Amino acid sequence: MAAAQLTSTCFLPSYEGLRSSSSKVSSIVVSSPFRSSTLRSTRSLVVKSATTVAPKYTSLKPLGDRVLIKIKAAEEKSAGGILLPSTAQTKPQGGEVVAVGEGKTIGQNKVEIGVKTGTPVVYSKYAGTEVEFNGSNHLLLKEDDIVGILETEDVKDLKPLNDRVLIKVEEAEETTAGGLLLTQASKEKPSIGTVIAVGPGPLDEEGNRKGLPLSPGNTVLYSKYAGNDFKGTDGSEYIALRASDVMAVLS
Repeated sequence: MAAAQLTSTCFLPSYEGLRSSSSKVSSIVVSSPFRSSTLRSTRSLVVKSATTVAPKYTSLKPLGDRVLIKIKAAEEKSAGGILLPSTAQTKPQGGEVVAVGEGKTIGQNKVEIGVKTGTPVVYSKYAGTEVEFNGSNHLLLKEDDIVGILETEDVKDLKPLNDRVLIKVEEAEETTAGGLLLTQASKEKPSIGTVIAVGPGPLDEEGNRKGLPLSPGNTVLYSKYAGNDFKGTDGSEYIALRASDVMAVLS
């Protein structure tokens, strides 16, 4: 019996109010002893990742302790110059402050936002709300979600804010206690490192800064799954986390 061929392009269903890149299933060729039939085409799947502000609105003023950040573009090439597909591009965690709120009141004190417009910052990975504004991607978040100020391309120069701490991660053990060489996949992620920089501390109930019980040079044990991971220009691993995620000082 002759085999029938069916060629079709199908689209996944869309959801109203959502937008992003369309997901399309490529052409399908099916060999079958049965009569040719037609696959029903549906509308393409469109997923919206950011709230779009209409062009008629030319100003966006954050309220309270919120900050508007213009997101830094994702890297399109690897360190070796290889062009990365969009699925492999790392989601950026940095950008430039373009607008700030009026601050907040704690106790009897008015506390202003600690960063100014034009400041390059690094923020928590999953913080805030993405907003497409004036043709660019922005993030609207609380000041406390900003990890620190980074004025260079090297994460070791990060200046932590509030109760954040920057730690250089200790290198993973290359061998087991018995002397067996570990593969890259079997090396356990370290949770020990050296403090590189500390923030000014959190605010107390009156709006005054409380210093942190940590200093640059301390060797510390920290919570394994806390904070934001970064790789320095020298290949070293760094992590920025809250001081409360540091569990002990080692000596």
